[in-house]
Amino acid sequence: MTGTATTTELARRTALEVLGGEPDDLTLRRFLHGLPGMDAVGLEQRSAALGTRSIKTTSKAWALDTIIRLIDLTTLEGADTPGKVRSLVSKAKLPDASDPSCPSVAAVCVYGDMVPYAVEALGARHGDPDEGGISVAAVATAFPSGRAALAIKLADTRDAVDAGADEIDMVIDRGAFLAGRYGQVFDQIVAVKDACRRADGSSASLKIILETGELNTYDNIKRASWLGMLAGGDFIKTSTGKVAPAATLPVTLLMLEAVRDWHRLTGEKIGVKPAGGIRSSKDAVKYLVHVAETVGEDWLQPHLFRFGASSLLNDVLLQRQKLTTGHYSGPDYVTID
Repeated sequence: MTGTATTTELARRTALEVLGGEPDDLTLRRFLHGLPGMDAVGLEQRSAALGTRSIKTTSKAWALDTIIRLIDLTTLEGADTPGKVRSLVSKAKLPDASDPSCPSVAAVCVYGDMVPYAVEALGARHGDPDEGGISVAAVATAFPSGRAALAIKLADTRDAVDAGADEIDMVIDRGAFLAGRYGQVFDQIVAVKDACRRADGSSASLKIILETGELNTYDNIKRASWLGMLAGGDFIKTSTGKVAPAATLPVTLLMLEAVRDWHRLTGEKIGVKPAGGIRSSKDAVKYLVHVAETVGEDWLQPHLFRFGASSLLNDVLLQRQKLTTGHYSGPDYVTID
């Protein structure tokens, strides 16, 4: 992976080309408010139509395994302990202890102070999920509110990266965004991206959490998505999971359309991560359909799509066992998160 300085320079160059000027409040407002407005009825109808599509029985096993490979297995509680994180990592490595063929998840997502325990527990399995490893993702930048001085946000990010985090999930300052201070939000994302740089010049991946439940309108979510991409985010993510509503299919469709349009404009592929409230394999399959029909099946890879979830994995495992045995197992056949 290229160093963050180079990546940041490239992102800035792309932003200048797209915006046609410096990314200040005036230029960003002109661009973001010049984006076509969202047709709420049309968006929700298209999402509902995609949600009715079913997959063939022969494809269900593939779908379930794909969901597992795309999960960021998450614990973000004030009561998290090193022991709980170690248990989470054990489940991440082998989700179904009765079936060694079960794939591992993409990443474990924890608070920054829990990163060293996750890295230690992963051991040799710590690595790129696209190559069979498991990443460590850390929430940062005063998660979940995002209300802190920039220096604190950057220190939070650097601490997690120095401890071994492969991915940083940052929250934007929704207050600044809703007040129209787009330049401030842009500059903070760029600064956090620069803080993702490691001593060896490589960089942790950066996910931009929009907290869509607080942005109020589809137009705002579209603008925040574009702002995150303009500032160099590697992923745009719906939610912290701490605010309702969290991930929804229409919002995820909107964000997928944004990354599709960004790819057509710049040639860059940006990831999408719906997070919060996705609990059943049936719902997760609907997300897979939304991805395949909007940006294509190429996006169904860990570096381009993730599910942020805690309880989803259990339901997928039960459905997977049903395909193997022909009957449903009880909930005690999977570990409790």
